[in-house]
Amino acid sequence: MKVALVTGASRGFGAALADALHKQGWTLIVDARDGDALTKAAARWADTTAIPGDVSEPNHREELARAVHRLGRLDLLVNNASLLGPSPQPTLDRYPIGVLASVYDVNVFAPLALTQLALPYLRQAGGILVNVTSDAGVEPYEGWGGYGSSKAALDQLTAILGVENPSIAAYAFDPGDMRTQMHQEAFPGEDISDRPEPETIVPALIRLLETRPQSGRYRAADLLVNA
Repeated sequence: MKVALVTGASRGFGAALADALHKQGWTLIVDARDGDALTKAAARWADTTAIPGDVSEPNHREELARAVHRLGRLDLLVNNASLLGPSPQPTLDRYPIGVLASVYDVNVFAPLALTQLALPYLRQAGGILVNVTSDAGVEPYEGWGGYGSSKAALDQLTAILGVENPSIAAYAFDPGDMRTQMHQEAFPGEDISDRPEPETIVPALIRLLETRPQSGRYRAADLLVNA
């Protein structure tokens, strides 16, 4: 039995990934802020533990850790839950610091805190940590300073976790643009129908899991080309 914990799994990339893992026989633990959407999504995954909540809340992270403990193992942790911030996104000279702190709570501190709870199980299984990142973490896009800088911080945390924990694989996975609700919120009023569906990006992450290269930062576009 292989066990995966996927955050932000009610829709978008998280739900598409959970679909793929379930088809491969993984046992799933999933969460999302929207409890109704999570319940609807989890109905198609048999033997799945669905726990609604916000990953930035310590009590919720402890509840996820207890679910892992009950199953007795963890082979994969995917920190996919993310917070865009204001829409439309403000430039850094106008970015409310309190709002930026909330973005960092979800995109940086929560993944690290959940990873700290999960690491004993990942080490025992020789498992894999995946932190879902963004090209906004490496490219200076105007208006993306809040979200982008949080993903840059997440990239660095991932890299150091990989060095400090050689028994696991630690990946920052950049899926690129996708046709998701969050991407639509980033471009209010714009037509994003030219962006790929999340389901078309999932095979890149599955390839990463199956080939298990050295820890590091990987782009879906590169993985799909190599495949």
